[in-house]
Amino acid sequence: MSKPRYITSLTKVPELSEEEQQELTQVTEQFDFRSNDYYQQLIDWDDPDDPIRRLIMPDLRELEEWGDLDPSGEESYVKVKGLEHKYSPTALLLCSDVCAGYCRYCFRKRLFMRDNDEIEKDVSLGVEYIAAHPEITNVLLTGGDPLILSTSRLRAIIAQLRAIPHVRIIRIGTKLPAFNPYRIVDDPELLQLIRDYTLPDKKIYIMSHFDHPRELTDVAVAGLQALLDAGAIIQNQHPIITGINDNPETLVELWNRLSAAGVTPYYLFQCRPALGNAPYTMPIERALAIFEAARSRTSGLAKRVRYMMSHRTGKIEICGMTESLIFFKYHSAAKRENDGRMLIFERNPEAAWLDDYTELVDTHVISSELQAHHTAA
Repeated sequence: MSKPRYITSLTKVPELSEEEQQELTQVTEQFDFRSNDYYQQLIDWDDPDDPIRRLIMPDLRELEEWGDLDPSGEESYVKVKGLEHKYSPTALLLCSDVCAGYCRYCFRKRLFMRDNDEIEKDVSLGVEYIAAHPEITNVLLTGGDPLILSTSRLRAIIAQLRAIPHVRIIRIGTKLPAFNPYRIVDDPELLQLIRDYTLPDKKIYIMSHFDHPRELTDVAVAGLQALLDAGAIIQNQHPIITGINDNPETLVELWNRLSAAGVTPYYLFQCRPALGNAPYTMPIERALAIFEAARSRTSGLAKRVRYMMSHRTGKIEICGMTESLIFFKYHSAAKRENDGRMLIFERNPEAAWLDDYTELVDTHVISSELQAHHTAA
């Protein structure tokens, strides 16, 4: 296939009727649409519930008044423009304001809306902040999608980070291996960049984002292999989304195929309650049951996946439940005293986010922000 052609207007999607194009334009006027002809051909247009279609094509239900533009409170952790520092050893460098495609359930869709200025294309201030904070050993390049940048631009950013002695791990968060694997297989300079900067004691990690096994096409797997051959370590993280991967069979196939291709299934995320995400988010307890049913049927390698929530107070593992209780654990906390702490709640089958639980049964320590929420409730 030649270089994929990007599509940013529904009028360029011939499979949609004129009526559908006009109707869905109501959605794209609020939340941008972006895809490409490679990814569009993965859709079974005869199936109105096709999971790939659901992932990339707008849905009128996105206009429901539900959710928050910044559901994880990222703004409160911005230290300089384009850099977030929430967890002591890790900094997020938001270096791109474009993705190869826009997932309809994106939790950062605010970045692609008009008049947004959270992204800083000049990363100098962020790099200076990282250099001045020796506790930061791990930098995640994100956005947007860093691999949408030119290879020369990406090289310049990674070179600056590699010049900081205490930065040992560089992670690149990207869905491009699924959206446009030709970006990888057709660019030897990108692979050379990985070879140059993934060192024996300082690795580059690719945090891939495959949501559904049908995204693992032959060319996508070839792209993953090329990255592995160049020395990258690849881990996959993705949310559980209604109508896309909300059944054990799909997750088992996805995780097993990723493991066989040399990619570690890393995190399964609870979909964040972002504005527009009502048709994609499901209750936590339903998702947990699906997760456990899937994980019980995978190989030991795929069992490494964890079910997580990126809450404003920290990254929280959703550990398990009994007939009456559900258990959470801080994997990383914004306040260090909460690291490793357990939260135990009375079950709530309608809860889609931690804040929806109000009957706090037991905890050792919880953040003052979360405690205040439950006291008020």
